[in-house]
Amino acid sequence: MIGLRQRGPGATTKVMSDITIHELEAAINFWRARSPSSGDELVLCKEASALSKPYAQMIVQRQTVLTREGLEPNARQAWETYVRLKNGL
Repeated sequence: MIGLRQRGPGATTKVMSDITIHELEAAINFWRARSPSSGDELVLCKEASALSKPYAQMIVQRQTVLTREGLEPNARQAWETYVRLKNGL
């Protein structure tokens, strides 16, 4: 599992360091808009690519929340940079 949190059967809770699947999708779309896919293969930029793995895992595992701490370092960096840029910091 990738740092997902659940409370009770099927109930997912969100705490301060948690990222919802909708927030993760927004971050991927942010990076895709900022740095569109390139080449004949339409390769994602490194940030969108890093965030796409936990996003796919969430879908497969039917999870709606993951912890920031559960992200791999490159995905965590992409997430944190997205949050800073989104918030104008």
